[in-house]
Amino acid sequence: MDEKHLSKRLTQVAAFVPQGARLADIGSDHAYLPAALALKGRIQFTVAGEVAKGPYDNMVKEITENGLTKTIIPRLANGLAAIRPTDKVDTVVIAGMGGALIADILEKGRAQLAGVKRLILQPNVGEYRLRQWLLKNSYQIMDERLIEEDDHIYEIIMAEPSVVPFTYSEYELMFGPFLLEKKGPIFKQKWQEYQQRQNGVLQQMAGAKQPPQAKISQLKKRLKMVEEAIQDD
Repeated sequence: MDEKHLSKRLTQVAAFVPQGARLADIGSDHAYLPAALALKGRIQFTVAGEVAKGPYDNMVKEITENGLTKTIIPRLANGLAAIRPTDKVDTVVIAGMGGALIADILEKGRAQLAGVKRLILQPNVGEYRLRQWLLKNSYQIMDERLIEEDDHIYEIIMAEPSVVPFTYSEYELMFGPFLLEKKGPIFKQKWQEYQQRQNGVLQQMAGAKQPPQAKISQLKKRLKMVEEAIQDD
């Protein structure tokens, strides 16, 4: 993968970026995503943020080699602290992290989200926790996609701030409101694999000297929801 050949996962993330966006790509790594978008004339400006020096140096090299120093600004910073008010960022991408970590980054950087019109989030795990944060903070999910790549299934969530009240059921928080509508083979595969893993966890907990009944009950409830979602497909 490079700036001219994005992965399937990042290609879908890129598809959610509006034409002419002022973007912040948090955890940008090599800056492949903003570089690809800039080379196609899709974005006006990007802040590419990285918390670690090694990935930051990779970004600087990528940006310089592609002649994109006027369009992409690399910043060494923790999370949304990479964004400054003068950047006038309207779109934020956070991809390739756990959902709980993404939610934590959003929570700690709420001040930097003022003026942001779109969040494009790709959690590797922990999608439920991330949707909870979006609901609590009035970001309505506008679209979702499932992408299978390299033996892993990724969820990509696009959300926008809403002034109109809305809510999500427990079912929608777990499976995704748009993914529930689409379902399909990848959806079924994802949740069948979840079933297999969690049934093993359930057996281990049930075999303990002092089985954690509350956790067992909660897991059984989730597995029942999964069974219903797969059967309805």
